[in-house]
Amino acid sequence: MKILHVDINHPILLEQLSEYGFINEEDYSSSKEEIAGKIKNYDGLIIRSRFTIDKEFLDKAENLKFIGRLGAGLENIDTIYAKKKGIELFSAPEGNRNAVGEHTLGMLLSLFNKLNQADREIRKGLWRREENRGWEIDGKTIGIIGYGNMGKAFAKKLRGFDCEVLCYDIKPEVEDENARLVSLEEFQQKCDVISLHTPLNTTSLNMIDIKFINGFKKPFWFLTTARGACTVTKDLVKALKSKKILGAGLDVLEYEKKSFENLFTLENDMPEAFKYLIKAENVILTPHVAGWSVESYRKLAQTIVDKIKTRY
Repeated sequence: MKILHVDINHPILLEQLSEYGFINEEDYSSSKEEIAGKIKNYDGLIIRSRFTIDKEFLDKAENLKFIGRLGAGLENIDTIYAKKKGIELFSAPEGNRNAVGEHTLGMLLSLFNKLNQADREIRKGLWRREENRGWEIDGKTIGIIGYGNMGKAFAKKLRGFDCEVLCYDIKPEVEDENARLVSLEEFQQKCDVISLHTPLNTTSLNMIDIKFINGFKKPFWFLTTARGACTVTKDLVKALKSKKILGAGLDVLEYEKKSFENLFTLENDMPEAFKYLIKAENVILTPHVAGWSVESYRKLAQTIVDKIKTRY
């Protein structure tokens, strides 16, 4: 079987697939149109986020048997049409869930203890102890929206803290020993911290809007390592200004480009909401790297290899 790789990944992906008898070909520079022109020659495709795989592309993939995406989600693939054409889809949430869990915990601890703010002030010669008095996770109620691989990984990291962990999910019976599944009403009544871990779909698109935010009884802290389009940024900023949201840790942004490289080409491109976020002391921003650890780089590749090997 011939596999086309259009994104650079950990070397073990190519090495192990070759050991198992697959023929690997690499093309990291051709345009999507050029790739579409030759995709009929391949049985498998390996991609991260280089381009979207839509109906038009899939129609040209006459012999494609599977697509492996080295990431947690499949949102850049027309999954319904791919499955209709009999193309198997492999993603790798198992590969970076631990990294996401640790990153989320890191953002929470940094926000609660004002680590970024204190560090900046010390470097400026400021010694402000009272202004940098922090909060403890102990005794707080942490709410996780989306209790799949990523949500469960974060909940597991919270086991060492004396806090209550609740989860809210559209799927029934997802709770485990680390979190209790509750209704949205109870979730919005009790939570002090909200962490978003949903995939991007029609249900989660623009989910975190002003109506959803105002449904919470108490002011809360907000974390997201999900997808940027799940959160309406201007509504988030309104809530930060009104102190309905006490602080935010954002690994993903509504404004991300498909390449995940450059947010804006000119200063005038920058939305007003983002201008507020980059100046806010109670906001932490990271460039979609929650699942991007040294270890997960290898584990993502290994997960895809194992799934392909098991099936073929």
